[in-house]
Amino acid sequence: MSIIDELLNFIQQHPRLLVITGAGCSQPSGIPTYRDEEGAWQRSTPIQHKEFMEKESVRKRYWARSYSGWPSIRGATPNNAHHSLKSLEALGYIQQLVTQNVDGLHQAAGHKNVVDLHGRLSEVVCTQCGTLSARERLQRRFTDLNSNLSAGYETLQPDGDASLDHNVETEITSSLIIPACETCNGMLKPNVVFFGGTVPRETVESIYSAMEDIDGLLVVGSSMMVFSGYRFCKRASTLEIPIASINNGKTRADDLLSLKVSDDCVSVLTQTVSALSQ
Repeated sequence: MSIIDELLNFIQQHPRLLVITGAGCSQPSGIPTYRDEEGAWQRSTPIQHKEFMEKESVRKRYWARSYSGWPSIRGATPNNAHHSLKSLEALGYIQQLVTQNVDGLHQAAGHKNVVDLHGRLSEVVCTQCGTLSARERLQRRFTDLNSNLSAGYETLQPDGDASLDHNVETEITSSLIIPACETCNGMLKPNVVFFGGTVPRETVESIYSAMEDIDGLLVVGSSMMVFSGYRFCKRASTLEIPIASINNGKTRADDLLSLKVSDDCVSVLTQTVSALSQ
């Protein structure tokens, strides 16, 4: 039996799925992954929540790099992994999709029932009053306040950050003016959960509640190295819910899996959905 047949059987035998997606799902859309096939960092450690909140220098560095990276995130389009998962939902196999990604590509593909576990880069939140605003508007405000900002970058990062030439970054961050909240003049941050931050408890509880009505967990394009997603594999194991994974390389949940597909998620999902649709 081929691995596609095994995955097909898993889905058919567990038709009420919770799907959790990670960076590997968006990689074909031009958004890099954090980790390699062994689960190790491919780039420098991402920005930390505590440092962003406490250090103006870190905020300046983040926003200078984000200004350069945001247009590429905004312009990214769904790939066949997103479209295949949308089709799997339309066929009635997905109860809920939880994504660790912050790019909004599942919604752009037309997926109906999506939980953004780590938030959305398209939104900005005031850390003081909680007002939400559009990241695109903030981009324009940065342009208006800073004449030396550059939209070019050397390497795009997974979270919309981008690495800049060292001299360019130093010049920009030294004089960067960061817009404040237009409601209360408070400090703004992207409406995402940075590393070291905490997923809202109500979000976690709502997913736990959804898991009471599923009979299978499918992980797509995630190494599950971060606990915020891995916790749902642990919960599924406790509830004796079978888990399947489609991911190139090692995952933190390997010892919990009923089925592991170590292959490209686009190809695997495309073939599987095609077989299910016949």
